Amino acid sequence: MSQSWVATVAGAPVAVEELDAAEAGLRNGPRAAALPARGTSEGRQLRRWLTQLLVTERVVAVEVAARGLTARHAPAEPEVLPDPTARLEIGSVAAAVLADPRARALYADVTAGVRVGDDEVAGYHARNPLRFAELRPDRDGWCTPSHATPPLAQVRSAIAAHLLGAARRRAFRLWLDARRAELVELAPGYEHPGDPRQPDNTHRH
Repeated sequence: MSQSWVATVAGAPVAVEELDAAEAGLRNGPRAAALPARGTSEGRQLRRWLTQLLVTERVVAVEVAARGLTARHAPAEPEVLPDPTARLEIGSVAAAVLADPRARALYADVTAGVRVGDDEVAGYHARNPLRFAELRPDRDGWCTPSHATPPLAQVRSAIAAHLLGAARRRAFRLWLDARRAELVELAPGYEHPGDPRQPDNTHRH
């Protein structure tokens, strides 16, 4: 008899049909032409990635319920993931999950205690003196950073916000990895896409 589930989360099964529906949603969507063909190594990796997305959504749901959180006071998505670099930092699965305001409420709760110290801000400024320099128009109308290093007092709040955002994303990613390790059991064939033990995780040139 074929496997009826792809994973369990806190003991509750995630059915193959749920994965099939998620894949069908993608294959019937606007980016279908960019997806790998079914039955190929890349196609199986897509299903593994979707499995990670499904189990992560379940982990988030378990945690949201346990903490009594709602989407009411969740931060806006651009506050959590302001640019493509932030999405790379946190990982594609977590970034996808954070489209849900309940997940962002969990993010805010998990990372509420993260702080950035004055020494970290000063050190960042010393290493990247022009990172937050004011943009000025040149003679051709293009905006370019000033070549003069702004004083720390002028850019302190911008640096602090930048570092705090990165620190929160790192803290959430590590927390989420730990919770998945505790709550999720993957069925054979649905391992993490990056698991070196599964046969489709091969590096080709």
